Amino acid sequence: MSRCFLRRRYTRPPVKSTLEPLEGNKVKLSVAVDETEFDRDIDSAFRKIAHEVRLPGFRAGKAPRKVLEARIGIAAAREQALRDGVPNYLAKAVREHDVDLIATPEVEITGGEETGPIEFDATCEVRPEVTVPGYGGLRVELPAVTASDADVDEAVNTELRRQGALADVDRPIVIGDQVTMDLQGLRDGVPVVGLNTEDWLYEVGKGWVAGGFDDQLVGQKAGDELKFSLVPNGNEEPADFEVTISRVQEMVLPELDDAWVDENVGEYDTVAGWRSALHDRLTEVKLNQARGEVIDRVTSALSELVDIEAPESMVQGDLQQRVQNTVQQFQSQGISLDQWLSATGQDPASFVEGLRVQSLKAVKVDLALRAVAAAENLTVDDDDLEAEYERIGVQVRQKTAQVRKAYERNDAVSELTAQLRKSKALDYLLHHVEMVDPDGAAIDNDAILGHDHSHDDHDHDGHDHDHDHDHEGHDHDHDHDHAEHDHTHDTENS
Repeated sequence: MSRCFLRRRYTRPPVKSTLEPLEGNKVKLSVAVDETEFDRDIDSAFRKIAHEVRLPGFRAGKAPRKVLEARIGIAAAREQALRDGVPNYLAKAVREHDVDLIATPEVEITGGEETGPIEFDATCEVRPEVTVPGYGGLRVELPAVTASDADVDEAVNTELRRQGALADVDRPIVIGDQVTMDLQGLRDGVPVVGLNTEDWLYEVGKGWVAGGFDDQLVGQKAGDELKFSLVPNGNEEPADFEVTISRVQEMVLPELDDAWVDENVGEYDTVAGWRSALHDRLTEVKLNQARGEVIDRVTSALSELVDIEAPESMVQGDLQQRVQNTVQQFQSQGISLDQWLSATGQDPASFVEGLRVQSLKAVKVDLALRAVAAAENLTVDDDDLEAEYERIGVQVRQKTAQVRKAYERNDAVSELTAQLRKSKALDYLLHHVEMVDPDGAAIDNDAILGHDHSHDDHDHDGHDHDHDHDHEGHDHDHDHDHAEHDHTHDTENS
């Protein structure tokens, strides 16, 4: 037994690899494969060639290696074996040394192209590890989460105006009046599209026509005729306006009392009761608005703590995925990207540049969340993975065991683990960040998060453990073959 043990111990491994750090977030993997091991790849290459080469007396794919080698030589098979085998050996070395690749490695064959053991070097760009000092003191401003008296007043006034009536007035125009007018806009004597109408009822103060237009109306009376020049909204060149005011009216609101509320506002019979209900409803709306923005605000603040340039390879990878997702989204709606660009007045370059801004943020959020997870020693255990497999299984209607095997078979467990750690890091931040309203008043984190604060994907880039930080960020895709797809956390919307 001892001799057998010693023999196994000192047997030279068929594949050896070493790791050497380089500058600029790069490492070099050097891999050596002995001849016996590589000969298996040559066998596989000959089997592949056998299906492509027709030899008399042999069915397709049945010609033995010796016959093929005698006919075509070994060079073609060795070349095929290098193409097929080197990526596999490189993948094993990446797993062995836990290399966090962010781009396709540059491979150089250094030995064995024609004969002998195979040796190659792979220069790999890896995800940089950053620190984000200050994450523990993050402070984010959210929209107010409680309705103010002014908010309630506005809601009450909106309903009163809906029930109000217009009455003619014989006085100069003031902001808020309803004015009936004939309007003509000319440029070099030619009518400007959209600026010519008769008997148009317009509320003064809306600012719909041109900057300064409402100022021209204020102080005028019914029967007045005006001429002036202004630049219409959405234009760059001025136009000559001719306005004839035929009628001036004001909105007369009903008297707000309990009797009016009882008659006009459904289940409420007092002003106080109605205002209280409006306050509660508006507060709920504001709270939901703040909840919808919290992940984007937190991840934006976090990304600003990353003081290195986002690696271009990561930015490009995220950008390509964003463009692809956008195109697919349009296609699913029966719209081509060209049609959308034309309708929105964009060109492809400006469209992509807009997405690139989101990708830059998403990459920094990715790096920062990993840094927070490391700093807080946040870990993912087997129970966490099992719960995620179960969740994915429910989504794709497969058993948990099938999902687990798919991830293991496709070597995607480590990436899934990383994404879960990032989700834990985001959860940590959401609980510890200081939240304030526009006036600087503190907002209770639990009020924003709720008791079950699940951050489902907001595109965020929220998430079901896909915190879409964008809306920048991370699409935690789980398509049918689970682990065969990218787990790109669109942190977005992030």
